[in-house]
Amino acid sequence: MREAPEAFGALRISGSSRTPCEILGHVSDLMEWALSLARGSEAWRDSPVGGWPAEVTRFFGAIGRLDEYLASDARLFCPAERLFQGPIADALTHVGQLTMLRRVCGSAVRGENYFRADIEVGRVGPAQAHAD
Repeated sequence: MREAPEAFGALRISGSSRTPCEILGHVSDLMEWALSLARGSEAWRDSPVGGWPAEVTRFFGAIGRLDEYLASDARLFCPAERLFQGPIADALTHVGQLTMLRRVCGSAVRGENYFRADIEVGRVGPAQAHAD
């Protein structure tokens, strides 16, 4: 999401494809669903899609709430494996789509070794460590 061109959120590569805003909105819905599963109150919601800045803010809020819950001592009401094979795996697929769309629009995302990435519990907002 960092340094995405202003028009990126509305990019549509075919009549039946989702825009990056629609994809990111869906990823936020997935993170909210994952939180509801973790809390034991499963609820799916198709949220209305806003513009790119609004969807980025919503995404970081949703992933932040999920991260906070998972890092807490609160009970996990579903197996962690199910969270990863369901909503998180689905979200990772869509992250790949966003990365591909960035390349299509001429603003490729720089590759990173995620195994070596500087990842910290609780740091889920836009202020991420830059890749080396």
